[in-house]
Amino acid sequence: MKIMTLKDTLSLICVLFGATHVAAGSTANLAKLPPCPSSPNCVSSLSQDKAHYIEPLRYTGSRADARQKLIDILQKTGRTQLIKTEINYIKVEFRSLVFRFVDDVEFYLPADDSIIHVKSASRSGYYDFGANRRRVERLRAAFKQAA
Repeated sequence: MKIMTLKDTLSLICVLFGATHVAAGSTANLAKLPPCPSSPNCVSSLSQDKAHYIEPLRYTGSRADARQKLIDILQKTGRTQLIKTEINYIKVEFRSLVFRFVDDVEFYLPADDSIIHVKSASRSGYYDFGANRRRVERLRAAFKQAA
């Protein structure tokens, strides 16, 4: 029988805690998007306050079709990079044209409703001069037009 060394024990602990962290952070159990910060550079369809609230996207048909339609629109949109795509979750980075600021946009597609929740937030800065709200409205218009 081999006795575990301290190095082996620490490695095992790191692996176990890492696996637990990944499982806990999985979006498979995602109930909703993280809330907006208090700064005015974020909008979310799950926000409780009026300043940050924006309507979710609505669709008819299957969730899979709506998800694919949204992915197609995002891939055709300039200065975007799909970061994560799952059955009920999509994360995208948008870069501004001049200063290359990054905004994070997340979508949550609940299985029991024909809506797509959205959160769009600037990664840096305090004001966005309405850029996140305009982005979501442009995506909404493209989503409706693709129907």
